[in-house]
Amino acid sequence: MGVRTCESRCLFSGSKGEVCCIEPLHAKTELRDHPITQYSLLAMASLTKILVIGLKPSLKVWMTFPYGRMDPSSVPLLAWHFVAVQNSVNPMLAFCRGDVVHFLLVKRDDSGAIHVTKQKQLHLHYDLINFTWMNSRTVVLLDSVEKLHVIDRQTQEELETIEISEVQLVYNSSHFKSLATGGNVSQALALVGEKACYQSISSCGSQIFYLGTKSVHVMTLRSWRERVDHLLKQECLTEALALAWSFYEGKAKAVVGLSGDVGKRKAVIADRMVEILLHYTDRTLKKCPDQGKIQVMEQHFQDMVPVIVEYCLLLQRTDLLFSQVYDKMSENSVAKGVFLECLEPYILSGKLIGMTAQVMKDLLLHFQDRNLLENMEACIVHMDITSLDIQQVVLLCWENHLYDAMIYVYNSGMNDFLSPMERLFKVIAPPLSAGKSLTDEQVVMGNKLLVYISCCLAGRAYPLGDIPEDLVPLVKNQVFEFLIRLHSAEASTDEEVYPYVRTLLHFDTREFLNVLALTFEDFKNDKQAVEYQQRIVDILLKVMVENSDFTPSQVGCLFTFLARQLAKPNNTLFVNRTLFDQVLEFLCSPDDDSRHSERQQVLLELLQAGGIVQFEENRLIQMAEKAEFYQICEFMYEREHHYDRIIDCYLRDPVRKEDVFNYIHNILSIPGYSAEEKHSVWQKALEHMEELLLLSPSKAADLITTHFNDQLEGIINNLQVTSAGQPPGVLFMPLHPFGSLQGRWCTWLSSPTVPIHPGDLDVHRQDQFLLFQFLRSLLDPREGINQDLIHVSPCITEQFIELLCHYSPDQVLEMLQVLEFYRLEETIQTTQKHQLHEASSYLLEKKGDVHGAFLVMLEQLQSKLLVLTQEDENSTQSDSVKDIEATLLKTIALCQRNSHNLNQQQREALWFPLLEAMMSPQKLSGSSASCRYSEHLKNLTMQVLNNMAAFIALPSILQRILQDPVYGKGKLGEIQGLVLGMLDTFNYEQTLLETTTNLLNHDLHWSLCNLRASVTRGLTPKQDYCCICLQQYKRRQETSDEIIVFSCGHLYHSLCLLSKECGLETQGLMRWTCYKCNSSNKAGKLCESFSELKKGSSTSLAQASSESALDPQQIQAFDQLCRLYRGTSRLALLTELSRSRGGERPGPLSVSQGDSALSSVFQNENFQLHLAPPPFTEE
Repeated sequence: MGVRTCESRCLFSGSKGEVCCIEPLHAKTELRDHPITQYSLLAMASLTKILVIGLKPSLKVWMTFPYGRMDPSSVPLLAWHFVAVQNSVNPMLAFCRGDVVHFLLVKRDDSGAIHVTKQKQLHLHYDLINFTWMNSRTVVLLDSVEKLHVIDRQTQEELETIEISEVQLVYNSSHFKSLATGGNVSQALALVGEKACYQSISSCGSQIFYLGTKSVHVMTLRSWRERVDHLLKQECLTEALALAWSFYEGKAKAVVGLSGDVGKRKAVIADRMVEILLHYTDRTLKKCPDQGKIQVMEQHFQDMVPVIVEYCLLLQRTDLLFSQVYDKMSENSVAKGVFLECLEPYILSGKLIGMTAQVMKDLLLHFQDRNLLENMEACIVHMDITSLDIQQVVLLCWENHLYDAMIYVYNSGMNDFLSPMERLFKVIAPPLSAGKSLTDEQVVMGNKLLVYISCCLAGRAYPLGDIPEDLVPLVKNQVFEFLIRLHSAEASTDEEVYPYVRTLLHFDTREFLNVLALTFEDFKNDKQAVEYQQRIVDILLKVMVENSDFTPSQVGCLFTFLARQLAKPNNTLFVNRTLFDQVLEFLCSPDDDSRHSERQQVLLELLQAGGIVQFEENRLIQMAEKAEFYQICEFMYEREHHYDRIIDCYLRDPVRKEDVFNYIHNILSIPGYSAEEKHSVWQKALEHMEELLLLSPSKAADLITTHFNDQLEGIINNLQVTSAGQPPGVLFMPLHPFGSLQGRWCTWLSSPTVPIHPGDLDVHRQDQFLLFQFLRSLLDPREGINQDLIHVSPCITEQFIELLCHYSPDQVLEMLQVLEFYRLEETIQTTQKHQLHEASSYLLEKKGDVHGAFLVMLEQLQSKLLVLTQEDENSTQSDSVKDIEATLLKTIALCQRNSHNLNQQQREALWFPLLEAMMSPQKLSGSSASCRYSEHLKNLTMQVLNNMAAFIALPSILQRILQDPVYGKGKLGEIQGLVLGMLDTFNYEQTLLETTTNLLNHDLHWSLCNLRASVTRGLTPKQDYCCICLQQYKRRQETSDEIIVFSCGHLYHSLCLLSKECGLETQGLMRWTCYKCNSSNKAGKLCESFSELKKGSSTSLAQASSESALDPQQIQAFDQLCRLYRGTSRLALLTELSRSRGGERPGPLSVSQGDSALSSVFQNENFQLHLAPPPFTEE
């Protein structure tokens, strides 16, 4: 007892390791005659490789396959199975160790040699301990945590996973470890034995036996019928139908129990699906909620009925659908309605083209009751005509105006193609003959009629499909004969001839002619086709030309159609040319001003369609000029390459005047035109330059700078002469006779001067304003013109500024800031002449006369203050205070901009007069206006004090105030508010300065603490080998070799770093640099650091008392720390808020130096500084 008696024998041992698994190739009875069975193949798996050995006729190794790198505790697995690949059955060996399964296909060639080819691998995410074939497509895998995985081999899809830990599988660990013989096996084999269970799992057919510690378990795949029944027991009918259909299509996996040919298998599955569908139908009716809203019942059937319809149509069992299923659904009215509505998408998609007469009748009645007329019409035109009750359908179509369905029934059911047209003509012809407008329904009917005629003449069925080929010629002849009838069947005595053609022409002339054009293209050149074409053309001419009830557009459409037909190379039509002349006279009639654009467009389309060959060109141009058809003239001039005359066409055309600029630009820019043609256009544009300027000064300026830059000075000079009352020079020539413009620039007088009469004053002002608009478009950079292309003298720019002072004085200052080429002295005189003080101040400041600019602004401020103090008590408060404030802010900004470059005496010369100007109105205590505005004036004076305190010392300001004769006699109460305000500002800024100093000290302390913690912490290497030589850091015991570890985690030998020149000795200390981190992109920084170290300079942020700098390793750690804690600096934030003035020493009342005094946060009333006392700490 207690002694192991199991004996074990090593089958294969030696330097190559033990064999863990042996798997012979077994063949089923039907495969005993397979040619490969005579070799008695045997697969063996050792711990390092797979061997395939043939035992017969002699021992031979056919294949050796090494594993490669994998988990040493994984179990080698082998399994044979015969599979069908490329229409042949051959054995396939599956072997694995770990999580990858390899498939090897074994074949025998004609010479008797065996070839092994690798197939697709199976990659898993778990470790395998067993592999079993269920059939040629399905395998069962057992992983190391005792989970079964059913896998489809071809798609590698996992079909099911089962937990079998309750089996308590028996493992073969004791045998592999050879415990009975004292453990005389290798450690590798003993390690594999932990998961080995070869003798505990066995397969036979489609069953797998698992040996547990207390019982034996059998696993097998369910047959297809069992799988379906299992879903049915769980009341999963929809899933059961889907599974059965996958069996029917052959797409299911792990299929068991289906054999034989495809037809028999489908028949068996179809019978089972029919049973399920009938059961599904009964269950649908049985599970219907008896009580509740009708919407609940409809929703129930909408969820269930479409499944039944879908699978009946997939199985092509319409007999079952419209017999047993429909009979059962008819028992419930709601179910019946849902069933009928479910048929619609299948009818429209063509999956259902026929049904029983009773179902079709019920379907139409259901759609009619639910007022789903469009759905009913769509279903009718998709159904087989034999399924329809023609009498019922025709009656329904006429009652409900379903014209598409009616046409379909007449055409398909009775081969009658004319009756639908007759009925449609009867509806739309009367209102068209009476000249009435059609209703929307009648318009729809007319459009359907045109499409129907087009389909019939093209051999297409309406609304879909094709007319049978044997009926196509007959249908075409019938439709043509019908259209060209002299009178209708029930014609009245006053009916005009050709009523059908006349009706279609009145309804839509263009579309009817398009239908005829398409029909003519399909006609073959046989005698009958030619006769039909000529006959229909003669009828069209007779109907439209001999009647005056057609518009010019309609007549033009007819002749455009004729021109296109006549222009074809194989044309056989004949049209009298005099008719085209009559149409030309009709369209170009100068006495008829109505429909001018319509008549011009019609004639243009006629010419573009090839009708130009029917006219004499000179006569056509003359008539177009008389009718003012400028687009026609352009068309003709372009044919003759007279591009310069087209400019006159654009200028005379009120609709297209603006397009002349694009036309001139295109002709002069686009290649493809000759030099003579471009020159003629250039000359013509120059002649019409005044018209172009009057039309659009901005576009004319753009055109001039692009193509007339050399003539720019001359054009401006002529504009100046004209605006001054002088005649233009020789630059502008007379217009072409076609233009006949009566303009002042078309006359060239030899007299040097012409006096301006009083009647010409308005013209003179217009010329001046035109010159101003042109110069503004030309010189203003904001207009979009490239200023680099413009080269004008300063006189022109100064003239533009003077015109701007006259027409837009508010824009002068803004324009002066963007303009460049003007003389300061002349411009200053101009602005002073027009009393533009701000512009004059700007120019004086630009000139360098800061004091003069200040005096101009001060004078303007004093004048506005004087007006304010002289207002009486009854006057209402106007915008004078706002004007004073705006002027004061501009004056303060002027002083701030220039105080940096002035000495103390010059600053006082600016600021003290400004302060005196603001305080002087407050001294007039007797003035009523001063009392009313005293608060406003005090606030403005406070602004001056706050801003000047940044440049003038506070004692100087107080001394200047106290030295004032008014305040020096004890009247300090009046300036008490000003002094207290200055003191409050001082206290506020003193608190702000102290708080800022504390914040900066705290930031510096925090940075130094983090730096110290970073450079003094222990280092942990990322690996235990040198990053240069890749050897262990304890490779040799050399006294001179040290281990260098950097903060980045890289480890090196000191000798290796020296070999890479990463170490430098300075002042007796070695400076090391990480080779990996600084080898490429940081090479430049490394060189700079070493050069600085060689010079003895230190760039460290923190230096010790012994003058030792940070070594490169510490610098690297500090850079890493800075990147880690990178964020918005408090110092940067405060600097942005205060906008420090650089090297200027701030005074006790220092403020920001922005462009405006209000830009400072200290002058913003909404700015608040949230201060808090420092935290209390116990020492």
